[in-house]
Amino acid sequence: MNYREYQQIDRRKSRQISVGNVKVGGDAPISVQTMTNTLTTDVEATVAQILRAEKAGVDIVRVSCPDEESTAALKEIVKRVNVPIVADIHFHYRRGIEAAEAGAACLRINPGNIGSAERVKEVIKAARDHNCSMRIGVNAGSLEKHLLEKYGEPNPDALVESALEHAKILQDHDFHEFKISVKASDVFMAVAAYQQLAEQCDHPLHIGITEAGGKRAGTVKSSIGLGSLLWAGIGDTMRVSLSAEPEEEVLVGWDILKSLGIRHRGVRVISCPSCARQGFNVIKTVETLEERLAHIEAPITLSIIGCVVNGPGEALMTDLGLTGGGSGRHMVYASGKTDHTISDDQMVDHLVELVEKKAEQIEADRKAAQLAAE
Repeated sequence: MNYREYQQIDRRKSRQISVGNVKVGGDAPISVQTMTNTLTTDVEATVAQILRAEKAGVDIVRVSCPDEESTAALKEIVKRVNVPIVADIHFHYRRGIEAAEAGAACLRINPGNIGSAERVKEVIKAARDHNCSMRIGVNAGSLEKHLLEKYGEPNPDALVESALEHAKILQDHDFHEFKISVKASDVFMAVAAYQQLAEQCDHPLHIGITEAGGKRAGTVKSSIGLGSLLWAGIGDTMRVSLSAEPEEEVLVGWDILKSLGIRHRGVRVISCPSCARQGFNVIKTVETLEERLAHIEAPITLSIIGCVVNGPGEALMTDLGLTGGGSGRHMVYASGKTDHTISDDQMVDHLVELVEKKAEQIEADRKAAQLAAE
């Protein structure tokens, strides 16, 4: 089999919905989400957090709306950010109506949990009137009592059954602008539930491993679960759930997508773990470069390798590269070819300059192509 054939991911076919100006499902790019952890009533703090997530590359942000004061604040928050906002609603149908009226692009709500059929109808009407989609969010930690009694404990079958029960309520009201999630903190349970659900419907799926943990452990856990699903072609939008700041969730989400070659944004650093052969401090250099290049949005690959054992080979496959050499001078590569050398003291500043110039050229080429197409 040709190497390139291994890189092909056959994505599950799903319907497409809109979350504000972001398309979810169908042939739309897999979007990256996060959720604020500020008090929604603190508009300044919430807006600041969303703007930081935007800088990290977020596509959609969820905001909790547990009370009337929060949905009132949501109206101001929506005005001051640039990405669609999902209002997180649980049991009170009025919050769903208020959030739709406040400008939410999507409601995270389980229709079976908000009361009578009349209340469900009112929320659906508000969603329709304000071009608001919905997300059915099933969680292993809050399954309905009748399903726990039926299955004895949370499991993939119970998660899927819950999701499809909620979906049927919306479909019976001829409302189809919704996506579904079936999350669990157990990786095996979540992956199995998504696999089953993917086979039983064509609704767009929001994937995630809920309550994954802290920054390091949660990143590993989410990468295993979400990576497995994405590799199988399952998932239309995703959130990495970490006990960390929202922008960290976004960065990890993008790293997962970039590692699988699904979406590309910003600088992807290929670096060695370092050893006694290194010609410079690889770990510190990579840490500094990742921080100083965080503002770059253009998809660029940069290899940082401490010695000549693997450096030239890695540089063949990256846009820019650096390989450690002797006497405090290191080889810089451009488009896989040796280009020039640079000294220790100039190395980081020089690489940042090269990446920024490359990003400017990519953006100029993109604009030129866009003008030519018009």
